[in-house]
Amino acid sequence: MPAIVIIGAQWGDEGKGKATDLLGSRIDYVVKFNGGNNAGHTVVIDGEKYALHLLPSGILSPGVIPVIANGVVIDIEVLFEELDALIARGVDVSKLRVSSNAHVITQYHRTLDKVTERFLGKRQIGTTGRGIGPAYADKINRVGIRIQDLFDENILRQKVEGALHQKNHLLVKIYNRRAIEVEEIVSNLLSYAERLRPMVTDTALELHQALDAEKIVLFEGGQATMLDVDHGTYPFVTSSSSTSGGASTGSGIGPNRIDRVIGIVKAYTTRVGAGPFPTELHDESGEWLRQKGFEFGTTTGRPRRTGWYDAPIARYSARINGVTDFVMTKLDVLTGLEKIPVCVAYDVDGVRVEEVPASQSDFHHAVPIYEEFDGWTEDITGVRNFEDLPQKAQDYVLAIEAISGSRISAIGVGPGREAIVVRHDLIN
Repeated sequence: MPAIVIIGAQWGDEGKGKATDLLGSRIDYVVKFNGGNNAGHTVVIDGEKYALHLLPSGILSPGVIPVIANGVVIDIEVLFEELDALIARGVDVSKLRVSSNAHVITQYHRTLDKVTERFLGKRQIGTTGRGIGPAYADKINRVGIRIQDLFDENILRQKVEGALHQKNHLLVKIYNRRAIEVEEIVSNLLSYAERLRPMVTDTALELHQALDAEKIVLFEGGQATMLDVDHGTYPFVTSSSSTSGGASTGSGIGPNRIDRVIGIVKAYTTRVGAGPFPTELHDESGEWLRQKGFEFGTTTGRPRRTGWYDAPIARYSARINGVTDFVMTKLDVLTGLEKIPVCVAYDVDGVRVEEVPASQSDFHHAVPIYEEFDGWTEDITGVRNFEDLPQKAQDYVLAIEAISGSRISAIGVGPGREAIVVRHDLIN
């Protein structure tokens, strides 16, 4: 049975939670394999909105086992806040599994994230200030705290002492902040240990066993391809591997076990934070997309930057991830437009460039080359079959499919979990 990866194919906020929810009744495990609480999934069920930041959105699907795997960095306070909020709304969270190898976000990570970003001034990256980058930096520098360390007080204290030895010098001497006490961090982390203990397991082993038992496992990526630390618009990226390859390293599952990669694209494009964005709109059209699409961050509430659909970005994501299927979301947002521009290539210093430039400088200066497609005025939020969409909406989807590098297998036509048009089965 298949292992399926869902990834964002633009700059994030594409609606990955909706795609996960679409498959929820047919899958056995949903695995978050990268990132932390710096991104969010919004899922609407029976008119109720659920905003998830750290938990995989599969936790809302009865019968599905949600997993936070080793590639995630976990703010334990946020984890329990999310769990408690779901419990208060009657959601069963008892099946949650947490990898013992996942790294922990501490108070000093959040502090360093915020002061470092302010220190950068005009060179700010646009982080969420939630300690994600510093936690991943400690992981790579081999001074990180892992979930399993919370169950051995002596090891935990030693690791916190080692991490703070350098960090307190930075905070006091460079950033003019107070030193952070070792005991303050240790006591805080230990306070979560007993509640956390029943959730913690060898998630890589359990996932292998699930696949061997012919269970369907869905890997749900945080952020998106263009924010990947290797393949995104560096340095304006996240600190983890948010492409399909990250599903293997972030979960302990070999790449040969992955059968399908589903890329999520909006019918237009958005971005949060700094960095290049060729199709960005600074006019009334951009604000129209922002308001109609409610383009404000699930986690931060920040207004998203908005622009028209970028086909070279989609093709790039299809290549990098090995996308087998695209899911297009928010097609309904475009209803009412007379003409819909789509970026099909770039002008870089007077030269037409068909693909995403390898040079970050060239990409930063890329000017979109647009083709326009006819819009439609009919309400499509109640449509469930592709043939029932207005002809011009069908034409738009088919045109996007032809230039995006893979087939469009499902189309979101509204915010509700049921508001989706399925063209091809995403599992078989």
